[in-house]
Amino acid sequence: MAKHPPYSVVVTYSEDPQQLTMQAVDSAKLAPLVAASMAVPFFYGDEEVEFDDELARQLGVAMLNVIALGRPEVKKLLKLTQHPMDEPPEE
Repeated sequence: MAKHPPYSVVVTYSEDPQQLTMQAVDSAKLAPLVAASMAVPFFYGDEEVEFDDELARQLGVAMLNVIALGRPEVKKLLKLTQHPMDEPPEE
């Protein structure tokens, strides 16, 4: 069985062709680059976290929202439920 280093995942949107690309990058090699980048925390406080379908959905929504911050063309494509599926939206 192959031994893998700890990975970070980079998600990139490209315009030509219009697609999302996911890349697994050695976390140690990526560390100097991300040190000066915007961090978006995903877990809050001392919550007990389970990696379930809802967490995966919320993570996907968060990643697409961050990509859309710098790409208005992506923001127009977002048709997402921003809140957890089992909670009503905040007013």
